Amino acid sequence: MTEGTTSAAAEGADTLTRLEQEGEIAADYLEGLLDIADLDGDIDMDVEADRAAVSIISDAGGRDLQKLVGRDGEVLEALQELTRLAVHRETGDRSRLMLDIAGYRAQKRAELSELGAKAAAEVRSTGEPVKLKPMTPFERKVVHDAVKSAGLRSESEGEEPQRFVVVLPA
Repeated sequence: MTEGTTSAAAEGADTLTRLEQEGEIAADYLEGLLDIADLDGDIDMDVEADRAAVSIISDAGGRDLQKLVGRDGEVLEALQELTRLAVHRETGDRSRLMLDIAGYRAQKRAELSELGAKAAAEVRSTGEPVKLKPMTPFERKVVHDAVKSAGLRSESEGEEPQRFVVVLPA
């Protein structure tokens, strides 16, 4: 093994350890929040696509946890930012942690991937660009990824919170 390979492997292990630490800090913070709110939920931690991923799941159907998702995921987005701040406070590093509650983000990701694929198919058949409705940064990222995997390209246009995706012909 060359020296560069060894350091790359060590760097990868350091990144994984750092992301696992972010997940642990986030889990502790979220457990405290659940206790304060008197809500039941289990916390699952993982590392996905070079970022810590923390999920709050419920074995009781998740009705209580829906309060933490809010309308269109607004409360979830706010909790994600608060959790990132809690991680930042402990580590000193900016976190890209993703939070999911009661499977909301996973379901949303599937819906948005389908939307991106349908928009790509429409652009392919008409040859005309397709503009989608305004979306959050997370939503736009999922759509961009779906369009890219369909072999087309897309761009974001507009200003927050009215920023939207435009799917373009090849």
